[in-house]
Amino acid sequence: MPNRYTEDQLIARIFAPIAGPAALGLKDDAALIEASSEPTVATVDMLVGGVHFFPGDPPGLIAKKALRVNLSDLAAKGAEPVGFLLALALPADWTNDWLAAFATGLAEDARAYAAPLIGGDTTATPGPLTISITALGRTPRFVPRTGAKPGDAIYVSGTIGDAALGLALRHDESLSARLSPQARADLLDRYLLPRPRLDLVPLLRAHATAAMDVSDGLAGDLGKLCKASGVGAAVEAARVPLSAAAMEAIALEPGLLSRALTGGDDYEILFSASPLAPPPEGAVRIGSIIEGGAAPVFRAADGTPIVFERPSFSHF
Repeated sequence: MPNRYTEDQLIARIFAPIAGPAALGLKDDAALIEASSEPTVATVDMLVGGVHFFPGDPPGLIAKKALRVNLSDLAAKGAEPVGFLLALALPADWTNDWLAAFATGLAEDARAYAAPLIGGDTTATPGPLTISITALGRTPRFVPRTGAKPGDAIYVSGTIGDAALGLALRHDESLSARLSPQARADLLDRYLLPRPRLDLVPLLRAHATAAMDVSDGLAGDLGKLCKASGVGAAVEAARVPLSAAAMEAIALEPGLLSRALTGGDDYEILFSASPLAPPPEGAVRIGSIIEGGAAPVFRAADGTPIVFERPSFSHF
């Protein structure tokens, strides 16, 4: 049996040093958050070993992904972070060194995104490593999924499909070997390290009628937004922004375009707004909101509809 911290030592030595003032030194049963005139936004995401990351992935990067996917949800609602709670279920093979590296990565992102640790819980599990983070934010204007209306433009931030293709590389050594080293590194990095788009919060507050982050795939998530708003959508697939690395992979295997448009883990922001001129910095218009409640239609450059076998990732 390795020499490991007790639960009290784990809290005092690993997590208390990275906690914010609201955590009260992690010596109490709850955090104390100062009152604010702005509404509070809460979101929770769970990451499970073997589902959201691979055994052997660097613990600091696992920690960063767990926090960033929650910050992405806050960004999509127009909220800035207040702090987060961490629930950590550790399997039998954890070590003090692993946990210290996990906490180092978590602390780096907590500082970078002004999102301090304010509390949580630790436990043992016979199953895989499981991480649940609840993030809290505040905003003067909550941006829902339900506000899209016909005539709105559809925008998406960043580039789409990189994370899904990065995951594909981890399952397909042949494809990985055919890519340039730079493209391979870029796609793998996007799978492990999403970029929460907190930089878009002012834009979303000012203009978005509806928004969500792209966690389960662009096609499927746009379908969710449209269903919530009771509208349809028309998308020009050629307008969907792709990275140089994604285009390199798709040139080798054209079928990967479908995976890029339907795969998960992008954590970019999908939003609707009245057509903006000039176009917003950091986002690209890919289509329009239309009348009706049918599933969004993606069209190729020649106008033919693109049919997806599976429009989004689903756990079930």
